[in-house]
Amino acid sequence: MWPSRLSVAVRRPRWIANPLSRSCQTCWSGRRFFAETATTASTEINGKQYNTDSWFNTPSNIIAKVPRRLHLQKDHPVYITRQIIESVFPPPTYKYHNDLDPVVSTHQNFDSLGFPPDHPGRAKSDTYYVNSDTLLRTHTSAHQADTFRANLSDGFLISADVYRRDEVDRSHYPIFHQMEGARSWDRKKVGSGPDGDVSAAVWADVEKLPKHGIEVQDPNPSFHAERNPLQQGHHSAAEAEAIAAHLKRSLELMVVEIFTRAQAAAKKADPDNFVDEPLQVRWVEAYFPFTSPSWELEVYYDGDWLEVLGSGVVKQDIYINAGVPDQVGWAFGIGLDRIAMLLFNIPDIRLFWSRDRRFLDQFKGVSDDLALLRRFKPFSKHPGCPKDVSFWLASTSAAGGNSAKANVHDFHTNDVMEIVRSIAGDVVEDVKLTDEFTHPKTGRRSMCYRINYRSLERTLTNPEANSLHDEVTKTLVTKLGVEIR
Repeated sequence: MWPSRLSVAVRRPRWIANPLSRSCQTCWSGRRFFAETATTASTEINGKQYNTDSWFNTPSNIIAKVPRRLHLQKDHPVYITRQIIESVFPPPTYKYHNDLDPVVSTHQNFDSLGFPPDHPGRAKSDTYYVNSDTLLRTHTSAHQADTFRANLSDGFLISADVYRRDEVDRSHYPIFHQMEGARSWDRKKVGSGPDGDVSAAVWADVEKLPKHGIEVQDPNPSFHAERNPLQQGHHSAAEAEAIAAHLKRSLELMVVEIFTRAQAAAKKADPDNFVDEPLQVRWVEAYFPFTSPSWELEVYYDGDWLEVLGSGVVKQDIYINAGVPDQVGWAFGIGLDRIAMLLFNIPDIRLFWSRDRRFLDQFKGVSDDLALLRRFKPFSKHPGCPKDVSFWLASTSAAGGNSAKANVHDFHTNDVMEIVRSIAGDVVEDVKLTDEFTHPKTGRRSMCYRINYRSLERTLTNPEANSLHDEVTKTLVTKLGVEIR
């Protein structure tokens, strides 16, 4: 799994912090709570019927958004961002796959990529399951092995909506968008010598790539035996160095294209205060289950280092299991939403899901002429309505303090987030854990969450917020078994 849904770095970037609510369609229909699905024998997603079982935890408000596919909506910021990145990876070398089914098997999403059975990403607290063998993809990498197996081109880009249960705030949404890219070389076609070494062919392709003039910090070697190992028995040192060089040059060119446009849009929006900082990037050693060696790419922008993407040399087992053992290459993953937020200076991820013409019309025509790309102009600022809810966890649970209880995962903060989202939808700006207390004698745990109700389309009245909050409170009791304080 590449860096988190928005590729958010440990250092929280300043551009995320600007507090502006989103303009999303008020969702009152989420009152059909997600736990109802536990008794449902089947469900329909995107026009297809699927059998369900005890693993089914996908709420109706998530299923309803599956057909939206923002990355395919012309003039939408996510579509434009995809378009900009694709321009750096032209056909016929790269083939684009933008219409793949979001319902995948656990094998596609996890097993084919080498995820261990106990990986936290497999947990019901993190992933939307249809049944024990089927889920809504959590990353575009779910299609990587199948695309390698199809072997339709030397390179490919996959863009798609992906799904994960997570916190509620201005930079997280349960549906977001990723792009997966890869470039491969076939030993039988371009290799030389008895082992089919591809290093010379890869270096020749590096020389064909355009050059750039940005500052690149890359102090580490192409691989390191302990920190960032070479795949012994699969790649020679020369091959690993060549593949790393092609990967890094390709992704640096992508970053130049994205951030040059971001700087131009920023200058256009406020020419008097625009600071023309030279673009800088740096490569950081990383770990991903499906690449080795691996790197993250960070960009210095607007006074901070931003983590942009994850990448690496594809694990050879993935090629072998896909039936193309003679291929070697690299892959990367990037969060389209976060890049779009930066490009257009959009302060709240929920804006992407708005149907408000005041939002959508600001980007009209940009898909046909990228020179028209401009920053988002806020059109409203309605007051928030914060409400607190405090509760004791069930005393019979391990999380609630029962040390004899074996299942330590019987409460997860994402369960709270999912309840709030399912009831209040996009009216909720954020949910934060503000206090946590463990009783010194009983060991029971108490938690307090602050829920900030805010709509961008109109002022939310206090009675409306109270009604939503009352339903959230009741549902916490009935579904999680908590005791309200």
